[in-house]
Amino acid sequence: MKTNPHLDPTIVSPTAWLAARRALLREEKEFTQLRTRLTERRRALPWVKVDKPYRFAAASGTVSLADLFDGRGQLIVYHFMLGPGWDEGCKSCSFVADHLAPAVVHLKARDVAFAAISHAPLAEITPFQQRMGWTFNWVSSHGSTFNHDFHVSFTAEELAHGNVFYNYGMRPFPLDEAPGLSVFARDANGALYHTYSTYSRGLEALIGTYTLLDLVPKGRDEEPDATMDWVRHHDRYELPAGATAS
Repeated sequence: MKTNPHLDPTIVSPTAWLAARRALLREEKEFTQLRTRLTERRRALPWVKVDKPYRFAAASGTVSLADLFDGRGQLIVYHFMLGPGWDEGCKSCSFVADHLAPAVVHLKARDVAFAAISHAPLAEITPFQQRMGWTFNWVSSHGSTFNHDFHVSFTAEELAHGNVFYNYGMRPFPLDEAPGLSVFARDANGALYHTYSTYSRGLEALIGTYTLLDLVPKGRDEEPDATMDWVRHHDRYELPAGATAS
């Protein structure tokens, strides 16, 4: 008997379920081993020295890329989609940021600094950051080539050509800002290096909610061609009558 119109499960005995679960476990272990190998290859990528003297607007004033390390040896930058003149930050990037914010304290304990960087002026970032309640370091690259150099901001001329360089290839893109994550390292002499960047679905690994949804029977329950249509800024979800967000 179906109890949910969106589900059509096969009902079996506990013994049959255990056999099916053990078969799946073998595949899960293979996936875990593959992920470990990919992680090792990621860390083994060559580095590129960063020579440009990037400057960013921060709450404390103008800062450099080196300043964003906050005395640590490694830096994760989330390229947050918030362009000049936008009314608010991208809802999908906000979905990601909701997962990153609690991790910052743990990253600091492992020699990793974190910063979000957006193309919008700082005066347009700050009100949205306050609205969302995030306290992580968030700076503006407005007036620099940082976003363009890391392929997350596109000029009107680039968009007019129909394709932009994003996710390591030329492809159409609907907006002048795109999401991404970049990793930097600093050596003992203070030189800075770009070690890794990921874009598009490469960012899914940051989203713990997807990991949890992948465990439940209905899964992500998304439209294949509009996977994040359901996502809202966390202060804009409509809750059923009598329900609470906590």
